[in-house]
Amino acid sequence: MPERFITPLIVIALLLGTLLALRSTNSALVTPVPVSSVVALAPDMVPLVAGDEPITEIFTRAGCSVCHTVPGIQGADGRVGPPLILGITGPTRLTDPAYRGHAKTVHDYVIESVIEPGLFVVPGYPAGTMPIWYGAKLSALALEKIASYLERQGVTPAQ
Repeated sequence: MPERFITPLIVIALLLGTLLALRSTNSALVTPVPVSSVVALAPDMVPLVAGDEPITEIFTRAGCSVCHTVPGIQGADGRVGPPLILGITGPTRLTDPAYRGHAKTVHDYVIESVIEPGLFVVPGYPAGTMPIWYGAKLSALALEKIASYLERQGVTPAQ
């Protein structure tokens, strides 16, 4: 075989190998880590949440209640993820040395945690459990409403 055909064949073989390696790496990152006794959520199991729904329906349709306890949301008593009382826990998380995000407020931290859940994993909870595709299932309005709701949880209203 002439030398001019060997070089392109080697380049094609290397490209195919790289693509296959990247594909297997990406699929490992996207697959949620299953937790024993809990059914792992898949993107097609969670409907798109528009944000015009009442707050209880936003949390329910988004599937938050499957993994988290959310004050004021009936049936939201999940134990896989931390309780969402971010009015209390949010400021502490923002100052935790393990926090790698860029949020300056609890509101922004909530949004960041949905869109990039790996930036901070609450101690005592397994890494990789929060699906990285959640941000794609929530409209900007739904995410804003969730953040506004959660940043007030655990805070005693001024009298």
